[in-house]
Amino acid sequence: MTEQTRAGFVALIGEPNAGKSTLLNRMVGAKVSIVTHKVQTTRTRIRGVAMEGAAQIVFVDTPGIFRPRRRLDRSMVKAAWGGASDADVIVLLIEAHRGLTEGVQAIIDRLRDEMPQGQPVALAINKIDRVKAEVLLALAEKLNEAFAFAKTFMISAEKGYGVKDLREWLAAELPPGPWFYPEDQIADLPMRMIAAEMTREKLTLRLHEELPYQLTVETEKWEDKPDGSTRIDQIVYVARDGHKGIVLGNKGETIKSVGSAARADISEFLGRTVHLFLQVKVRPNWLDEPERYSEMGLDFKDGD
Repeated sequence: MTEQTRAGFVALIGEPNAGKSTLLNRMVGAKVSIVTHKVQTTRTRIRGVAMEGAAQIVFVDTPGIFRPRRRLDRSMVKAAWGGASDADVIVLLIEAHRGLTEGVQAIIDRLRDEMPQGQPVALAINKIDRVKAEVLLALAEKLNEAFAFAKTFMISAEKGYGVKDLREWLAAELPPGPWFYPEDQIADLPMRMIAAEMTREKLTLRLHEELPYQLTVETEKWEDKPDGSTRIDQIVYVARDGHKGIVLGNKGETIKSVGSAARADISEFLGRTVHLFLQVKVRPNWLDEPERYSEMGLDFKDGD
C-alpha cells in the first residue's frame, strides 16, 4: 500500500536576519529566497516547496517581523502575520547567540494572543554553533516557559545541522491530502519575480546603508530564445537622481558587476544561458505606488 500523501503550509517567522531565508533554501535544496546580511531583504512571501517522503511542505517565507515605520514596512509586517495565521504549522526561528530579545518576546506575545488555537508552533534555535551547550539548554527552557511550543529544534541553517529532523517533524504534522504542486516545482513565484529578487540581492550586497530599501527591481521582458537561452530585461527603480548615479557607479561599473553576478545566479537557477539587460530609472514616488506593492506580492492598503 502506498504511503498517504500529505500537504500543507509552514510559516517561518522571526526577527529580521534570524536566518529564515537560509533555512528555507536549505529545506528546499535550491536558492529560492534571497539571502543577505541586510535586514528586510525578503519583501514577498516567497514559497519554497520541499518534499519529505510522501509529504509536500510548502514554506511561506515571511518578511522579518520588526517595528514598522514606513508604509512599505507596515505592509511587510501585515504580510508576515497574514502568512503565519493561514499556515498549518508555524516555526519561530531565533538566533542562539541573541537569545530572548525584546523583539522575540513581542512575537511570542502576539503568537499567544492572535494565532488560532491548536495551531502547532515549533521553536527552532538557529546558529547553535555560536554558543555553548549549557547556554542553549537554558535558553530552550526559558523560551518554553514563555510559550507552549509543540517541539524545540536546535539547528544550524547554514551548516545543515538539525534541519532534516525539523523537516521530518513538519512533514508528519501536515494534514493528509493531495499535493498542491507538481513534484519538480520548487517555487510558485513567477520566474520573472525570482529573477528580479536575485538582481535585488546583488544590489543589496553591493550598495550600503539605506539605499537598498529605496530601490526595487522589476522584470520587464522575458524571452525564451530558439537556441535554448533566455533574454531578460529588468528595470531598477530608484527614488532619486542621486541614487541613479550610485547604482550605475563610475563609468557604469557598479551596475555591470551587479548584472554579471545576477546573470550567473539566474542562469544557475534556470539551468540555461541567460542574457540579462539592466536599466536604471528614477521614479520618485515608487514607495507610494500600489502597483509596485502588488509586484512584490504585498497589499498597498496594509500600509495604512
